[in-house]
Amino acid sequence: MCTYITEKLAASGSAKGAGGWFDLTEITVYFDHPQHAQEAHTLNIDFLDPAQGASARVAVELTADTALALVEAVRSILASVPAGLLPEPAGQA
Repeated sequence: MCTYITEKLAASGSAKGAGGWFDLTEITVYFDHPQHAQEAHTLNIDFLDPAQGASARVAVELTADTALALVEAVRSILASVPAGLLPEPAGQA
């Protein structure tokens, strides 16, 4: 069953694809059938710059357990960053 559950967000950063590094301007996150992973459904994340076309895209397909572990790892790392290295959250400056 297709879920069509999709979130898109603006992004700022860089990604490295088959053609080398590119500016990262958008991330699409969705839960659906994977193209390659050996699961019925995966959390799929596309890191891309649509202005540069299909070559400026990096895609990952994660099991739900792996996706949740990734979220926790990101939270843990960001919580451990020394004071002053992260920007103030919007509205708290």
